[in-house]
Amino acid sequence: MKFRYIASQADGRVVEGEMDAQNVHEVLAFLAKNNLKPVSIKSKEEEKQGLFTGSITITDQVFITKYLALMLKIGTGLLEAINILIADFKKPAIRDFLFEVRSSLEKGQPFYSTFAKYPKTFSPVYINLVRAGEESGNLEKVFTDLTETLTKQKDLQDTVRGALTYPVILLVGSLGILFFLVMFALPKVSKVFTDGGFQPPAFSAAVFSVGLFFNQYGFYFIGIFVIVALLIVWLRSVSEVFRRFISNVFSNIPLVKGLIKKMALQRFSATLSSLVKAGMPLNRALEITADAVAHEELRAALMRISRDGIAKGLTIGEAFRRESAFPQTITNLIAISEKAGHIDEVLGTVSEFYTKEIDSGVKELVSFLEPALLLFIGIIVALIALAIIVPIYQLTTQF
Repeated sequence: MKFRYIASQADGRVVEGEMDAQNVHEVLAFLAKNNLKPVSIKSKEEEKQGLFTGSITITDQVFITKYLALMLKIGTGLLEAINILIADFKKPAIRDFLFEVRSSLEKGQPFYSTFAKYPKTFSPVYINLVRAGEESGNLEKVFTDLTETLTKQKDLQDTVRGALTYPVILLVGSLGILFFLVMFALPKVSKVFTDGGFQPPAFSAAVFSVGLFFNQYGFYFIGIFVIVALLIVWLRSVSEVFRRFISNVFSNIPLVKGLIKKMALQRFSATLSSLVKAGMPLNRALEITADAVAHEELRAALMRISRDGIAKGLTIGEAFRRESAFPQTITNLIAISEKAGHIDEVLGTVSEFYTKEIDSGVKELVSFLEPALLLFIGIIVALIALAIIVPIYQLTTQF
């Protein structure tokens, strides 16, 4: 079996090579014999699927993009910038990816091509912006804009996650308490009454029956729930149709429908602004944006604007006015900015507006969820308590 290795010499220089070996241990022995420190070892089969393995988060993307922008700004060559990043980054996933980028550049392949091999890590917007920057010779500006866009995206994600952390913890903790009460406490209390020959009231008997049922079959329900959850996660990772189905489901939940629409509008405005600023043709920019919004109604509207509107000679303002999916304010701003020639700037302003709207929307949702969860759990606990207290009270009144 052929293996490809990347290793560092004692002086810090990086070397690459290939060798035939039975397994990875033989490659490691060869490297040790030649005083080389292994950095990455991949079989040729793995290499066919790409050298990069592991996880590159949005935080990693921000750092990679920011450092590339800074180095290109001061005049550092692209290949030299990649070598500097390889020396500075210690995370294996990033180093593997950067090694592949360098190998691709040395073979004369386009810079964006390595990013395009990993669409699950780098979004179509990221890949196409890098491609546009490379083709226009303006990579430094593209990376600077990408850094700002990714930073705002990360801040928005952190805001949403931070706001929802407490309600999620509250929900999980409450469900844990209910699980214990229903599956363990209620059956034992019920057994006390049945063993004593006392027939509890109908209400208490019904609650005890629920407890006995979950005591017997509760773990089966938990197992089914875990399997379904894992199946949903797996389907979301492999099926675009299923992802759109899930998106549609959440987009129609009354409590979060408005918030999801605002998040989609923020992604639309930020994405289209970046693509237009990078000089991408409007039709292509709209179709890339359509795939990025993660909202089926807006996606379909953007595809119609591109294919049935602009492609047939309409102005962007006229094409947007035909679609009711977008708020009238956005439609008017786009029409006005088209005449002024500042669509990217206006869309950037719209993106900032919706970022603030999302922040206030999340706070409103959390302010509703917290008392609602507490009230729901309180009612359930009160019902269980009454189911136990009522028969005890009846017992005491008989003496």
